[in-house]
Amino acid sequence: MRPALRMQRALQAWVLLGLLCFSLLPWYFLQDISLLQAWPGVWGAAETASALVQAAQHGRPWLWMGLAGLVICGMGVWTPVTALTQGWLLGLGSLAGGLGLLSSGFAIGATGWSFEWLNQLWGALPTGQYGMGWGAAGVLLSLGVLFGAAMARLGGFRGDVFVAACVVLCTALLALFVAYPVLRSLVAAGVDDAGHYALANLLDRVATERVWGGGCLQGAGRCGVAWNTLWLAFITATGTTIMGTLLALWAERGGTRLAKPLNILAMLPIITPPFVVGLGLILLFGRAGLFNQGLEWAFGIEPGRWFYGVFGIWLAQMFAFTPIAFMIMRGVVQGVSPSLEEAAQTLRATRMQTFSTVTLALLKPGLANAFLVGFIESMADFGNPIILGGQFAVLSTEIFFAIVGAALDPGMAAALALVLTAFALAVFLVQRQVLSGSSFTTVSGKGDAGRLMPLPPPVLRVCRTLAGPWLLFTLVVYLFAFAGGFVKTWGRDFTFTWVHFQTAFDVQTGDFGWVFAGSAWKSLFTTLSLSAMAAPICAGLGLLIAWLLARTEFRGKAAFEFSALLTFAVPGTVLGVSYILAFNVPPLELTGTGLVIVLCFVFRNLPVGVRAGTAAFKQLDRSMDEASQMLRASTITTLRRVVLPLLKPALVAALVYSFVRSMTTVSAVIFLVTAQYELATTYIIGRVGNGDYGVALAYCTVLMVLMSAITWGIQRLVGERQLGRRTPVVSD
Repeated sequence: MRPALRMQRALQAWVLLGLLCFSLLPWYFLQDISLLQAWPGVWGAAETASALVQAAQHGRPWLWMGLAGLVICGMGVWTPVTALTQGWLLGLGSLAGGLGLLSSGFAIGATGWSFEWLNQLWGALPTGQYGMGWGAAGVLLSLGVLFGAAMARLGGFRGDVFVAACVVLCTALLALFVAYPVLRSLVAAGVDDAGHYALANLLDRVATERVWGGGCLQGAGRCGVAWNTLWLAFITATGTTIMGTLLALWAERGGTRLAKPLNILAMLPIITPPFVVGLGLILLFGRAGLFNQGLEWAFGIEPGRWFYGVFGIWLAQMFAFTPIAFMIMRGVVQGVSPSLEEAAQTLRATRMQTFSTVTLALLKPGLANAFLVGFIESMADFGNPIILGGQFAVLSTEIFFAIVGAALDPGMAAALALVLTAFALAVFLVQRQVLSGSSFTTVSGKGDAGRLMPLPPPVLRVCRTLAGPWLLFTLVVYLFAFAGGFVKTWGRDFTFTWVHFQTAFDVQTGDFGWVFAGSAWKSLFTTLSLSAMAAPICAGLGLLIAWLLARTEFRGKAAFEFSALLTFAVPGTVLGVSYILAFNVPPLELTGTGLVIVLCFVFRNLPVGVRAGTAAFKQLDRSMDEASQMLRASTITTLRRVVLPLLKPALVAALVYSFVRSMTTVSAVIFLVTAQYELATTYIIGRVGNGDYGVALAYCTVLMVLMSAITWGIQRLVGERQLGRRTPVVSD
């Protein structure tokens, strides 16, 4: 079959799919009714009827716009017209149908018009509508593909329908599930209780002493939460960058056998919930911790809450984020070419001079990256401040209490989210600007068999003096977090027990077989199932976007890339608030469902798939794609037969990483969980809030073991980069 005829058949199939979804699927989404349960009523009740029945029988004539758009598209694919005419018909039909359905979905809510000015202009509607469901999703998907085909037929995307459709659909998904929720939450910051928008409302909420107060600088009170957040982020980023760099230099240039233990340390923040370190530190320095118990026994000092506050949060974030800085700096240190250092020493530079003028200069992009990543991670952190914050408030916890506290104030939460988003985006843009400057390339396709320069003795002594005790302390903290689930009551009764594991994961036998009687089983199964659903979607969509960025050229590519990586800069707490505000009303009523949690997982972790795919595509020569296309293979065939087999490591890495991050995330989903869809991290947070540290730590232990097994499997499958260099002699 000729490619043109095959594409024509594909477009006809998409029009037919849209017509079937319009006629045979429930148009609206009902949380308590599944698709199978709603199917028998597709020709009857107003709640479960298809769009065709809704428009003809239930007083919703605005839905005819979707059918009209599909009919116009059908004229373009079933009548003999030129490619240009077909493009205009497809464009007109897809735009008319898609914009008509979307505009009516945003303008008409459950009780009628969503905006008062529409009510005054057109009068009251006799009926409203619910959020869009499966039928609407199918119709809009078809119209999106047809719009991409129209752009290709009119000369865009070099006439490639597949590429055009992928760009249109990915842009629509990013706009709907990233840009729209964030913008919705930012707009809500200026809306008062009566629903009126005014800039004064935003200023009243943000320009307060609670947010920007500087009393701590004058010794007369506390600083505002904005300054607290920035100060904590600065000291955390500085500390993690320094410690991560020392660990990386020691591991790669110190002639030590600590490379493998440090690799294990680097994986800990990925496989553990973000507040595990905080719990371990509580067991050490809390009121019932060993340190305070020792002070009381030795000196009679009564245990206090001195550890809770900025110092406790900073220390917990140092332990949690230093391994991330180590991973960044380790890759940069590995990439420093020995030949450059040998050239400096050939010119009679000492090892210290070479290190300070050559090695450190080549580490600048890694240092900037590690600092800015640490800054963003600290601002976005929710688990450690909620556990160790005490009276020291930061923006992420203030947003949480504005939603779930006694004074329910979504507008205040949105205003604080605006401030936090502004901080994070500013740092994100600075990061991109810093790293897009000078070239620091040291790894090329040429051989490089130079010997790595050992660290100068003063630098090695600093690494051992600072990084050595820190590494031991880190192991102690994680050991305490692991051991806390095996004792009856920490600080009072250290008797070994399995009771906490039994409480959480008890399994019994009954008349009907095995019974999962533990209180944590439901949250674990829910987390596993939702993460398993989100991981392949996140990995597939991320690699598709990476392919579009690496192998195609189109207008708006820079904005497309920025929106794909936006959720890396948007803190998880902000994204959770955004989803609550955006998806609680039509056209998408998803709050309280498992679907909204899956979507949050997907788009929160999407930059992982994009970056993994981008890194993989940089290693693939574009000539392989071009050779396939020269042999008259279509874009889909090239992607399936040539590109995907070469992307298996990136695909597996994105799958596992997105799965693990979904299992351990807390800030993005803390507002989205319900009694039916409780997650592992929210269960642990609830136990900590009730003071039941034993069960919380037992659950953390199970998660750590489970995630360790998964990450070990991915490391075995993917392997490590080999640069073909000689390694220095191990000295200890």
